[in-house]
Amino acid sequence: MSDTAHDTTNGGPPRLTRLTFHGPLSEARADALVRRLALAKPASVLDLGCGWGELMLRILAAVPAATGTGIDLAAEDLDRGRRNAEALGLADRAMFVQESAVGTSRGPADLVLCVGSSHVLTATEPPGHLPDALRELRRLIRDGGRVLLGEGFWQRTPTPAELSGMWPGAAASDQVDLASLVDLAVAAGFRPEWTETASLDEWEEFESGYQADAEVWLADHGDHPLAAATRERLDRHRAQWLSYRGVLGLAYLTLVPVR
Repeated sequence: MSDTAHDTTNGGPPRLTRLTFHGPLSEARADALVRRLALAKPASVLDLGCGWGELMLRILAAVPAATGTGIDLAAEDLDRGRRNAEALGLADRAMFVQESAVGTSRGPADLVLCVGSSHVLTATEPPGHLPDALRELRRLIRDGGRVLLGEGFWQRTPTPAELSGMWPGAAASDQVDLASLVDLAVAAGFRPEWTETASLDEWEEFESGYQADAEVWLADHGDHPLAAATRERLDRHRAQWLSYRGVLGLAYLTLVPVR
């Protein structure tokens, strides 16, 4: 699921223009999440590893009094978020900051979004980072607030053959199952208000959209100096996601902090 910088300055492929969200999230699920998270009328929203902050911006649009801060290290994504905020008339309420989230002093907030980005919260390497990341989320959320955690889990134990086709060094210990993930959240001081998981359709829309720009570009630019590297990257990522297709899940947990 990781992104790699693409060289668009030398006529290379465009980057992620087919994606609204940088993850397996449908419009229908996003609408439901926004409605649920907006019910508490959060005054402050903190988006950790925000990318271009699409979900944060939708929440700000739904809660006119709210302000939001998105934190990420990817300058290109942050610039996209700022442009989107400007286009939506939200530039005065949405701030995008290029900085590390480890030990951040940006909280506590009324709503914390951490979707596919728990690894940004701690120097502990995955997969052992989850307890530390969840403790950080508890620190960053105000009593009575909500955390939206988007986190990977194994839908079933992967076979050795499946693991060999995934990311380099993939192991069964890289993810927990859904029950263990929820238990870790409870142990960190949360109660799960809502538990849901991305569907196969959402995964396929995301993974196809993730590659589509570059695939179309490559079909028309086979002699380009960047073609060979682009082809190798696309083929490698496609093989990886088809290996974890139906095996790796993504949970969306709406968490309530225990007072």
